[in-house]
Amino acid sequence: MKKVSVFLMTLMLTIAAMGQTLNVKVGSVTYQFPASQTGEMTYEDGETLTIMGKTFVLADIDAMTVDETEVTDNQVAVVYDGKQASVTVAGNVAQYVTPTISGAHVSIAQTNTDAVDDDEITYVLSGTTTDGEFALDGSYKCTVSLASVTMTNPTGAAININNKKRIQISAKNGTVNTLTDGADANESWKACLYSKGQMQLQGKGSLTVNGNTKHAIKSGDYISVKNLTLNVKTTAGDGISCNKYFVMESGTVTITSTGDEGIQCDLEEDDDTTGETNDHEDENSGNIYIEGGTLTVSTSATGSKGVNAEGSLYIREGNVTTNLTVTNSGAVDASDSSDLVGSACLKAEKAIDISGGTLKLTNTGQGGRAINSDGTLTISGGTIDAQAQGTNYGSSNNQGGGGRPGGWGGWGGNTTTSSHKYAKGVKADGDITITGGTTNVYSKSHEGLESKGNITISGGQLYVQASDDAINAAGDLTVSGGQVCGYSTGNDGLDSNGNMYIKGGLVYAICSGTPEVALDANTEGGKKLYVQGGTIIAIGGIEGGSSLTQSCYSASSWSKSTWYAITVGNDTFAFKTPSSGGSGIVLSGSSKPTLKSGVSVSGGTSIFNGMGNVSPTISGGTTVTLSDYTSSSRR
Repeated sequence: MKKVSVFLMTLMLTIAAMGQTLNVKVGSVTYQFPASQTGEMTYEDGETLTIMGKTFVLADIDAMTVDETEVTDNQVAVVYDGKQASVTVAGNVAQYVTPTISGAHVSIAQTNTDAVDDDEITYVLSGTTTDGEFALDGSYKCTVSLASVTMTNPTGAAININNKKRIQISAKNGTVNTLTDGADANESWKACLYSKGQMQLQGKGSLTVNGNTKHAIKSGDYISVKNLTLNVKTTAGDGISCNKYFVMESGTVTITSTGDEGIQCDLEEDDDTTGETNDHEDENSGNIYIEGGTLTVSTSATGSKGVNAEGSLYIREGNVTTNLTVTNSGAVDASDSSDLVGSACLKAEKAIDISGGTLKLTNTGQGGRAINSDGTLTISGGTIDAQAQGTNYGSSNNQGGGGRPGGWGGWGGNTTTSSHKYAKGVKADGDITITGGTTNVYSKSHEGLESKGNITISGGQLYVQASDDAINAAGDLTVSGGQVCGYSTGNDGLDSNGNMYIKGGLVYAICSGTPEVALDANTEGGKKLYVQGGTIIAIGGIEGGSSLTQSCYSASSWSKSTWYAITVGNDTFAFKTPSSGGSGIVLSGSSKPTLKSGVSVSGGTSIFNGMGNVSPTISGGTTVTLSDYTSSSRR
């Protein structure tokens, strides 16, 4: 014991005199104590040594050395090397960190309950292993810094954090990092990258996460993404799954899910729910916020969703343009015939609000939708391309009569079962409100844009092409501004089961031909079409018995694929139609329109997917004779 005491005394004097670092090695763990911080070291009973609050059993110490290594306070470095790992702990946090190492499986117990020297502990992971993990238990927030780490755990999660506090997962600038878990039919772990608490995914490096058992990334609380280049692949569950809320501020996120949803956000159980709160403080809403960056999602599981919120979904313009690309090929989940689950690119159980960004949404799944809101849908900005390219579920003939995809009218083809799921471009159970933005919708097999409530359009550009009603409202449909085109190959252009009000804007409606009409209100139910303003081009006529406060005019015939120019006052619009059926053209404007056929068109701004131009340069053409139009019964 006397020799040990003399050795320790000499060692302490050496450290103090030379300003160096004392390294205490216990197995594969090295604790580093800078001379400037060590202060008094306590040696008791000939068995223990305490340095900066960390007590060592002398029998456990493999080596004690002195060198000139610089120590970064609050840092714990974990280096993976094949099937082995080593851990280095900064002296100022040594008393709070207890690592356990088995091969390359590293488990750390962190005991501090507050900041250490005004900062949190940072775990820096680097190196490569094909059979390793990083597990952490604790009760205070911390950072896991990924510094060129490639880690596969064939028997569990690659990173498993059971600390319920906020955890930052940060990929260091310029580094490439990959995490992969194993495949376990018993689903004994929740995700390849799991945190029980809040997870902030950030950094200017890249991170690839491969989930083979359930989710790729899972948090028991919220998840946020900032700056990071994140690639996510899962074969059994969600790409990203969280509770409370999800927010993407910036960065690039690419998700491929063949097991379930791309991004799934749920309400946290057994907690009071909230709506959106300032800075999301204490928020438990189930909301998803896309505020910037580039998000690309591809899902293919039956009934899966690209982005799915148990609360509301908000897509907003941030400092970085939001580019959201979602491709979904998931067919209908018919495991419960009484409650069929269809796939969707965007889905929310409450509301969907789109105010900015660039969205390209394509669903090729049977019975799938591009946008599906169980509540309201509001579009005030951004550029949206929403396509439902799949067939209807429950139809024996999805090509319909006359070669039109999806069949006639609301039935979407001849049906042979009582269970149906219709493939629609955009559908909301609540009201749809459009005040701005550019929205293009295509539906191969059924309605294009449908509300189970009211539709109100006061601005923006809206083009909808569908095999059934292009634009359909179960309640009232009101257009007071903007540019609206509804083109149906199998039914009405614009259809309302309530009243329809045209008060302003430019409305270009095309029906499939008699007996359908371009603008259809529910006269059978005692409702009416009210023409009160705006500029209207109705290919196929309008609902009989309409109230025409603003004068309407008609021409009995026209030719498809021919450019026409309509002038109302000082405004000129050019258009051509894809069909020549129906009961004539009905036009309306603030003054009597002038219509010319066979004009040459150049310049202008396309408003209807190349079918029309605003303020073009026109030449030539033949003036078409227009007759005063009085609405009468169409049948």
